[in-house]
Order: sequence, then C-alpha cells, then structure tokens
Amino acid sequence: MPTVGEQLRQAREAQKLGLDEIVEVTKIRGDHLRALEEGDYTVFSAPVYIRGFVRSYATLLKLDTAQILEQLGHELVNSGQVDPRLAPRETSLLDAAMFQLSRFSRRVGWAAVGATAVLLVVLASYLLWSHYRNGDPTAGLGAGQYQAPAHSGDTLPLPPAR
Repeated sequence: MPTVGEQLRQAREAQKLGLDEIVEVTKIRGDHLRALEEGDYTVFSAPVYIRGFVRSYATLLKLDTAQILEQLGHELVNSGQVDPRLAPRETSLLDAAMFQLSRFSRRVGWAAVGATAVLLVVLASYLLWSHYRNGDPTAGLGAGQYQAPAHSGDTLPLPPAR
C-alpha cells in the first residue's frame, strides 16, 4: 500500500495539478507540501501541523481524509517521529462507556445529582428516626442528672419500659 505522501502526490498528478496551484489554494508553503509528499515529517514543529496540512491537502484532492489520517498516524508512530501516545488507539469498553456518559446534558446530570441527594437525606433521616425511636431517652443520663421526685405520690408514674 502506498504511503500517505505517495497517495497525495499520485492524486495531485492524476488531477494534473502543480504544487504552485496547491500552494495558492491551501495557503500551505511549498516546502511543506514537498515534505508531505516525500514523507519527511521532521520539517514540522508539531504533529498537529502535519495532521492539519494532510487533512487540508487530502480534502482539496477529494481523498478519504479519515482513512488518510489514520494511515498517517500509523506511519508517524512506526517512523518514530511522533510520540506513540499521540497516535490513534483502539477503543476499549471503558472508552465507549465514558463516551456515552459524556453525551448526557448538564440538565439531566444535575437532576440526577439532586435526586440522589434527596434520596440520601431521606434515607439518613429514616435511619436516625428508627435508631432513636426504640431507645430509652434516659438511658444515657447518670444518677446525678435525673432525680426521682421526693414525694412519689405527687406525680404520675412513668410507663413501663418496652
């Protein structure tokens, strides 16, 4: 399979276009176009420029830009001219799940956060209520804090503990 540069050059020559015409339309310098066609990516200061120039050039020549850019990524990694982390990678199940989660709107997200918060408050309230409902209110009081009245006949008796 021909390289990206060879595909670009062959498409340009098939359309009988000169480099100066491509320079005029794309506004990409001539030395950069020659470097792209020769596969010499050391001329460029960053991979983003290589990808952008190849995208513009391939779009002008009416080539399949997605396929060209994918092949370019593999060529850059295999040549050692670009950090492998910048190359396209295969997606995993986690990547697909995170992409689907990113498609939710903020309104739906905030509604879900609000509903979760309300549910947690209701659950905590119920747990506290059920814990203190069955407890003896005088259980934690010491002898010095609660004194039985001196005359037991003056007050009503306490109900028996459950």
